[in-house]
Amino acid sequence: MAQLQDLEEYISSALDVVEFKLIRSKSDLENDALAFHPSMAHQIFGDAESIFGYLDLKVRIFYTAGPLHIYLDVKYEEKVDDLPNSVMKADNVVATIAEKLPDGCYFVNMDEFLKTLDKADKFKPFGEKLAEHIHFNPNNNEERIFEIYHCNYRQTAFLKFFSRLQTFVLWFIDAASYIDVDDAQWSYFVCYEKYKTDNGDWLYAAVGYTTVYEYYAYPQHIRPRVSQMLVLPPFQKLGVGTIFLETIYKYYQNQKNVLDITVEDPSDDFQRMRSFVDARLCMSLKSFGSNEIKKGFTKDMINEAKEFLKVNPRQCRKVYEVLRLLYTNIHDKEDYAGYRLEVKKRLNATYHKQLSDIKKLERAKIDTQWLRSSLPNLKERVERLHEEYILVEKNYMQIVEKLRLFQK
Repeated sequence: MAQLQDLEEYISSALDVVEFKLIRSKSDLENDALAFHPSMAHQIFGDAESIFGYLDLKVRIFYTAGPLHIYLDVKYEEKVDDLPNSVMKADNVVATIAEKLPDGCYFVNMDEFLKTLDKADKFKPFGEKLAEHIHFNPNNNEERIFEIYHCNYRQTAFLKFFSRLQTFVLWFIDAASYIDVDDAQWSYFVCYEKYKTDNGDWLYAAVGYTTVYEYYAYPQHIRPRVSQMLVLPPFQKLGVGTIFLETIYKYYQNQKNVLDITVEDPSDDFQRMRSFVDARLCMSLKSFGSNEIKKGFTKDMINEAKEFLKVNPRQCRKVYEVLRLLYTNIHDKEDYAGYRLEVKKRLNATYHKQLSDIKKLERAKIDTQWLRSSLPNLKERVERLHEEYILVEKNYMQIVEKLRLFQK
C-alpha cells in the first residue's frame, strides 16, 4: 500500500497538464499567455481523465495557426519506469494522443514543425467567402476581422486541413466524434481570423468550424441539420458563434429546396444562442409583432417563420415564448400570469397526452393500472411543472437580456 501511495504523485490530470497553442510566429512558442487547456479529456485518456507515470508532467500540443500542422511534446522531471525496482510502466502519452490524429499529420521534432511554420504564410482560406464580421474592443480600440467560408468537400487539400481542424472536438465537445468526410451530404463552414503581421502582410488563422448534414426530404427537398459547432477558446466571447449561425441561416434561406433548418442535440449554451438568433430574426416578421405576440401562438407564426427564415415549428414555438417574455411586463400581475400560463400549457402537453392515451385504452377495456402508476399524481405534477417553468424562464431571461441590448 505504501508503494501505491508513493505513486500518487505520478498521476496527473490531463485537464491540467495538457495545453494547446495556436502558433502564428516563432515568438509564440514561448508565450505562455497564448496557452489554453482542454475542456475534457475522457475521449483520449479515459473516464478518469488522468495520465499515469510522470512527475511534473507537461504535454504541449502546438498547431500552426493557419494550416494547423501539429507538434506533440512531452516534458517531465521523472518517469515511473526509471524508479528503482519499478515494475510499473508510464502511459505512452504521444501514442495515445496520436491514435486520435490523422495519419502523418503531426511532428515530434521541433525543427520539422518549424519548417511548416515557415511556409504557413502561404496558407489561404478554402472555399467561398460568405460573411465578414469585425469585432471592436472598446478597451483598446482594436478591431479584429473574422471571415466565414463555405468549403467544397471534393477538394482534397481542404479535407486534409479539415481532418486536422476537427481533432479539437474530442477535447472541447462532449460525446463528439469525427465525421465521415466521404459522405457527400456534409456541408462545411469554416471561420478564419484575418490578421496583419508586423511586416504588414495579411494572413489567416483558423478560428473554428460548423458542419451541417443535408438530409434528403421527399420529393426533392433537403432539411439541413447543424451538427457540430466549434469556436476555439482564444476566439470565444467575440460573437463568432452568433455570426456563424446567422451565416448558415442566410446560406440556406436563399435555397428554395430547403424545408427548414434543424440542430442535432444542441447543448444548453448553443440552444440559447440559437434562440437568440432566431428571435432576433423573427422580430422583423409581421406575425411576431408585439401586438400579435400577446394574442397567443398562431399558425401564421409557424408559416411565416418557416417560409422566410426556415425555422422549424418546434423552434418557432420557443421563439414565440422568448419574444412574449420580452414584451411581457413581469411587474403587471395579469400580464405576467398570462405569460406563465402559456408556457405551462406547452410544458404540460405531454402529460395531458399521456392521460388522454390512458383514457382511450380504458374505453377499450384495457387494463391501464401500470400506466397510471408510472405517472405523477396531481400534486406531484403541479410541483414538477412549477420547477420546469422556473428553469425555462431563467433560460429565456438570459436571451431576453441580450435582445434588449440588441434593441438599444
